[in-house]
Amino acid sequence: MDDDQLTGLWRRIADAGDITLGAACDVCAADLAVDCAGITLIDGGELRTLGHATDDRARRLEDNQLVTGEGPCTEAFVRQTLVESADLHDSYARWPAFTPVAVEQGVRSVTALPLTIGRGRIGAVDLYRTAPGQLTEPERERARGYARILTLLALDSRPGLLALRQQPLRPGPQGFPPHVHAAAGVLAERYALPPDDALARMRAHAFRHGQPLSRTAEHVLAHRSLD
Repeated sequence: MDDDQLTGLWRRIADAGDITLGAACDVCAADLAVDCAGITLIDGGELRTLGHATDDRARRLEDNQLVTGEGPCTEAFVRQTLVESADLHDSYARWPAFTPVAVEQGVRSVTALPLTIGRGRIGAVDLYRTAPGQLTEPERERARGYARILTLLALDSRPGLLALRQQPLRPGPQGFPPHVHAAAGVLAERYALPPDDALARMRAHAFRHGQPLSRTAEHVLAHRSLD
């Protein structure tokens, strides 16, 4: 994408109102005619947090990838390349935990792009569609342009995302928000569990009940139990 085209994307965002990460993600989703979109940010290659979701469906899908440690967001971040599934009905083997949840939410296809600057990586954006299909090549170019913009806006609001020394890449979740670890500590103390086992129990509970992991953690902190 040349400078004039990138400037056009910036102008589209500015014309929509505030120039923020969330507003830019909303404009990206509308411009590319996708049904919803979500951004996951990864602080220093370790701590995963939700950057933005255009609706509750996108929020649930981003959280599911955090819980299960798989999906287009993780794959795009680890491989540092555009990841696409034209029909999620064909992706059960690729993402066995993420795909059923996505299909249940009415999503049939997805495109994910990493958010990178130089050699640094700070997250990924997921573009979800309710119909099967792929982005056209011009749409992919615009999506890459938006990914560049989203990266800059994310760093503008949270410069700590680009740590001087990022953790080595590994499969699965790249860490959890602080209140999730705090809740795991509560369960570990109450049931005399190792912290990793307590965290695994919370993840299993969230997945089994189709509940965001953050909400499970909030319940544990309020009630000192999963019950």
